[in-house]
Amino acid sequence: MKNYDGIALFSGGLDSILAARLLMEQGRSIKCLHFFSPFFGHPGRVEHWQEIYGLDITAVDAGEAFADMLRRGPEYGFGSAMNPCVDCKILMMRMARERMEEYGAKFLVSGEVLGQRPMSQRRDTLNVIRRDADVRGILLRPLCAKLLDPTQVEEEGLVDRSRLLGMNGRGRKEQLALAEHFGITEIPTPGGGCKLTEKENTRRFWPVLSRLAAPDVNDFRLADVGRQFWYEDYWLTIGRHKFDNEIYASLIRGNDLHFKLAGFPGPIALGRSSRPWDNDAVQKAASLVASYSPKACKAHEEGQRVFVRVTQSGQSSLVEISPSRESAFREPAWEDARDALHALRKPGREHNE
Repeated sequence: MKNYDGIALFSGGLDSILAARLLMEQGRSIKCLHFFSPFFGHPGRVEHWQEIYGLDITAVDAGEAFADMLRRGPEYGFGSAMNPCVDCKILMMRMARERMEEYGAKFLVSGEVLGQRPMSQRRDTLNVIRRDADVRGILLRPLCAKLLDPTQVEEEGLVDRSRLLGMNGRGRKEQLALAEHFGITEIPTPGGGCKLTEKENTRRFWPVLSRLAAPDVNDFRLADVGRQFWYEDYWLTIGRHKFDNEIYASLIRGNDLHFKLAGFPGPIALGRSSRPWDNDAVQKAASLVASYSPKACKAHEEGQRVFVRVTQSGQSSLVEISPSRESAFREPAWEDARDALHALRKPGREHNE
């Protein structure tokens, strides 16, 4: 395997591109690691990025490690939504550090800019990330290095500090100028690209974390598919189209309930819970699933009987129902997640990432 001078955390954003290219301009060989999970990352774009940005990139699945961090509870809390930005950065730093020997690397690279993000890129937080990830002395932040203390990498002359930068704040003028210098024409849109920063996604993911006994990466992937409904700790996700149905096939587990209308076109749905489903919950779920079939609803209005086939662990049964949206199953609301997350936050800590 080829040896590299440094390993760069590569998000696909402009800052991570520039950080890697800035060191490559000094003649340093850089391996970029693109971490992905159900919440962030685009491993399918790696080949495109390598071609247009001239970088050496490998995708790394951080899903299980990230889900484990969420289960334990992020030490530094959540941002404005369900985003554990500081703990996320520490996690990825640790995973990159663990791969240094594999790539023969002497240092790590991050595209952080001092003051760009109010939660994870303050000076004190940058120091916390460096300390908790155990990367002191080997972590280089090329875009704002001149505003930080020199690292061991710079002091030993492996990287020329005079050719590093001192970017600060949220503006992008300097980044865009540097991109032009490197001949980069495809500029990524600004933003973290993490689903956990968005209210719509938080309302999907929070019930999984707060209502299931031990949620894992499969659970979080399922939460991102179809319509989501909850009744106590019973979870029902109803497909919206063929693409959702295909994803369900890859995510279904042995104890999941599979709902499908018998004799009528309609959606497929999966039921999941940390405990066995009782007959009442199954009936309620089947009734809601059938309500998304216009033909089944019309047939019921005309006096025909409507059945939903419920399958679990290879065993199927027909459940007769009345299609209805008036259900104990409810779509999770952002306000519920917001209030619960607010209660978890420590007094005096800013959460406006």
